[in-house]
Amino acid sequence: MPTLEDAIALAAEAHLGQTDKAGAPYILHLLRVMQAQQSTEARMAAVMHDLVEDTDYTFEDLEEMGYPSEVIEALRHVTKRDGESYADFAKRAGRHRVARQVKTADLEDNMDVTRLDSVGAEDAERLDKYLRAYRQLTGRKETS
Repeated sequence: MPTLEDAIALAAEAHLGQTDKAGAPYILHLLRVMQAQQSTEARMAAVMHDLVEDTDYTFEDLEEMGYPSEVIEALRHVTKRDGESYADFAKRAGRHRVARQVKTADLEDNMDVTRLDSVGAEDAERLDKYLRAYRQLTGRKETS
């Protein structure tokens, strides 16, 4: 059965050359989300949370590699489906305990604008979308 180190290596290889909105290596985002988790399964899901969505890997590939079913199930919940609205995606992620933890940490990291040189209108729209999903996942209401 693959270890956490195997999951980290797979994510690093699969996302090689990808960068985040600030131009940093994408693996750093995945590692920050992973570090916010407590269990090994949640850490594995966190470091691989964009694997199926943003690379050529499939859930079936991960099953064949022997990743735990709980990790794959969490990944199924944190992978946005084609044609799925972001609100429906966030709602679905919230239905699975590990997926909810991973998606919450993902959103927290994505909403950290301190890594950006500036925040434009497109960034503000994306942040608003993330904040709505974050509130949905955490049960936090808007404050006036």
